[in-house]
Amino acid sequence: MKLTRSGPVRRLRAFAGQVGLLAVLGLLAAALLTGAPRLANEYADRGLAADVATLPPLVRDISMPMVVEPDNTAQASAGVETLDRYRDRLPNPLPGLIEDGWYSATVGPNGVRASGDFIPLNGDAKPGMGLRAQTGLQEAVRMVDGGWPAATGRAPGGGIAITVSQLTADVLSLRVGSRFTVEGLGGKPTDVELVGIFEPLDPTAPIWNGMRLAVEPLVPLLDGDPFNTMAVTNWAGMDLARWNVGGLVYDWYYRVDEKRLDAGGIEPVITALTQLKQTPPVAESKAITSLDTALAKIGQRLASVRALLAVVQTGVLASLIGLILLAARLSLERRREELALLRARGASTRTIGARVLAESVLVQPLAVLVGWLVGTLVPGRPAATEWLVPVLAVITTGSVAVLAMSSQRQVTFVVRRQDLIRQRPSARRLTAEISVLAVAALGVFLLRRRGLASSGGVDPYLVSVPVLLAVGTALIALRVLPWPLRMIGQVATRARGAVLFLGLARAGRGAPVTIGPLAVLVVAITTGVFSGVVADTISTARDEATDQVMPADATVTGVTFAPTTTDRISALPGVAAVVPVSLENSRQLRSGPGAGDRELGQAQVVVVDVPKFVEVMRRSGLPTDGVPAALRQATRGDGPVPALVSPAVAAQVGKGAVANVQGRQYAFTTSTVAPTFPGLELDVERFVVLPWQALPVPDFKPVLPNRFLLAGHGYDRTALLRTADDGQREWREGVTGKSAAGTTVPAELVTRTDYRRSLDQTGGNELLSLTFAIGAAGATGLALLAVGFAVVAEARTRGKVLSRLRTMGLSGRQGRQLLVYELLPLVGAAVVAGGVVGAVLPGLLGPALNLSTFTAGVAARTHLDPLLVGGVLLLVVVGLAAALAIENLINRRMRLGEVLRLGEEN
Repeated sequence: MKLTRSGPVRRLRAFAGQVGLLAVLGLLAAALLTGAPRLANEYADRGLAADVATLPPLVRDISMPMVVEPDNTAQASAGVETLDRYRDRLPNPLPGLIEDGWYSATVGPNGVRASGDFIPLNGDAKPGMGLRAQTGLQEAVRMVDGGWPAATGRAPGGGIAITVSQLTADVLSLRVGSRFTVEGLGGKPTDVELVGIFEPLDPTAPIWNGMRLAVEPLVPLLDGDPFNTMAVTNWAGMDLARWNVGGLVYDWYYRVDEKRLDAGGIEPVITALTQLKQTPPVAESKAITSLDTALAKIGQRLASVRALLAVVQTGVLASLIGLILLAARLSLERRREELALLRARGASTRTIGARVLAESVLVQPLAVLVGWLVGTLVPGRPAATEWLVPVLAVITTGSVAVLAMSSQRQVTFVVRRQDLIRQRPSARRLTAEISVLAVAALGVFLLRRRGLASSGGVDPYLVSVPVLLAVGTALIALRVLPWPLRMIGQVATRARGAVLFLGLARAGRGAPVTIGPLAVLVVAITTGVFSGVVADTISTARDEATDQVMPADATVTGVTFAPTTTDRISALPGVAAVVPVSLENSRQLRSGPGAGDRELGQAQVVVVDVPKFVEVMRRSGLPTDGVPAALRQATRGDGPVPALVSPAVAAQVGKGAVANVQGRQYAFTTSTVAPTFPGLELDVERFVVLPWQALPVPDFKPVLPNRFLLAGHGYDRTALLRTADDGQREWREGVTGKSAAGTTVPAELVTRTDYRRSLDQTGGNELLSLTFAIGAAGATGLALLAVGFAVVAEARTRGKVLSRLRTMGLSGRQGRQLLVYELLPLVGAAVVAGGVVGAVLPGLLGPALNLSTFTAGVAARTHLDPLLVGGVLLLVVVGLAAALAIENLINRRMRLGEVLRLGEEN
């Protein structure tokens, strides 16, 4: 058949509505396929940078220390020239990730003691003082007294010239001109002289990461322990100290810029760091970093989020493609008589396909291209899924042509009533449906065995398993639905009026045009409910984590507080109850206090006044079931105190042991074994909880708290922190014997709300929120579109029915009721089927989702929020209301009276 060149354009104008709908769906699908992964990459990169930025310097940065042998004659300053060279020798891609670097030479402070021009501090213990020279230090400080060491490294008095921070000078009572000696292991006493006092321009700058003791000295907690600090000199001074003091260490330090990392390149960075640890570029040195381990954990969490996003995005994309096929089929239904006439005039199926394809080529590829361009405007790295955009263009362009060719393989010229077709499914169709169910079941098995996330990305088959389950459920619902509807229809025959019977009868016949909308509706609702259930499961688990870690309204944490701080805080307005806590990490446990005892490993030792602790929990509105009665009822006596220990500690200590609490040994008996205790982090495996009120604490050596748990609201946050800092200063002044103004690490106040918010602000949470937003918004919109397609697909047949019924007295209100009765079983079945699949999927997939990576370690148990159920029911109401609006619009355009008079469907 010969086609004119202007024919496709005229036909596009005639069928602009159907073609435009298909183009819009293709545009949306292309934009989603391009933009969502880009935005996911942007959020993943930001989450990775946020996580890396919070890592301690010893974890995130790269240090390559080298111990200098005594016979090494190279000058300390020689390493300055190699700083850039060694950076370039780092395994790729590490050189491009380095933000800055420093070279340093250090002696002490371990094994180096200072004596001389000091006020005796903390008994007879001599302060530990290290010496350090480092690149960039002179530019990072402001001299407040004296000056920088001379080029010779010598002081006017002949000793090594050093400078110290203002805080160090205050604590150790030093001034410019102070002279003393330092002595290291294997070295000889060496004279040093203070020539300058400085203040860091930015005490928190990364350049001080490896030398925090140079900014503020470490004040001892226990009697007899020394102060530890560090002085700064130049390269010549380090050469003098090297020969006299010994123990010199060179260190090449490189800081990793978290902003240069991207989530897609984590594996190469981990490989490079592993290679660096095996063969560092500096001979006789070792590379120290834990960034590879941290990146592995962060990568695992991001991979879990991306796999979850892939599941949701696949569900939304599958729904969109389903709507595209429905739009293609709807367009074909509108042209059935035209194509049949062409076939009758001798056109082949290829000719018909070429005719329809010539129209689609003019619009659909352009629509997909526009969608792709819109998606590229979204910030973020391009995703690996953009190759699917041409596939999408082929689907939208060729779907109508393929369906047209398929429908005209068997020529028929008899107009059939589609609502009366009740054919038995063919063997081919039954085989296809059973195959879908079998493939979905196999996918669930493989998902539980292998998981979704992997180093190479996500498996397309495994990601599509939830969609296959939803489609399989829709097929089952399609087979089961007509039976109850027929039974209800039989009952409806006895009711007054024929509207209910007619609506259920049409719905029960299962017309072919409703199969597609039902499947799309089930997939969309499954995706939305799945997203909602996962979001609520994570939120509930985070609430549980907050209750575990924050067993009070607020926590105040510091270095060490004076004993009187408890009463000061409790006297503040708005504070209802407060309890002091001593929490020490890595404290040694021993089998007994005698000479023949043995070490039983280390553990976190917690000392808390349990009755006051229970009162704080109660006033904070939290359950106290996690606090055993043995600790609540414990009182001071002569024997060991009852203790709660973790299973790992109980396996070693047995019935009891001795714990080191701030330098004193306290015997305890194992009264309770529990995997956790309120107030402890969830990842702590070894801990001992001792009742403060039962410990035989001497008055001359009280247990000093380093945190407070308090209950109350309406307190002044500034006044509370000021009181806590006063307590820290009081403790320091008691140790040093002098004013400690400005020398404390500020106390930190964290409320339950702050902690809960921090769980929602962890790296990757933006990506998680994007996942839930796509699932909820996409599912809602696509479900409404599916209902609209169900209405439009049956519009002509329903129009003839309404025209006939109106001649029998059917009112407009009854016509709307007829549509509701017809659609309600379809929508209800989709909601039930999709809702059940979506609610079951998180538990069914189980470990494959790895939701515990988002819950601070708390086991994620599936939780269904009643509000989600209400939202789904509201969606049903909105869908039916939208269906009525669409039906009213169609009826106005169809002129139902003419449909009846002409007896035609067009």
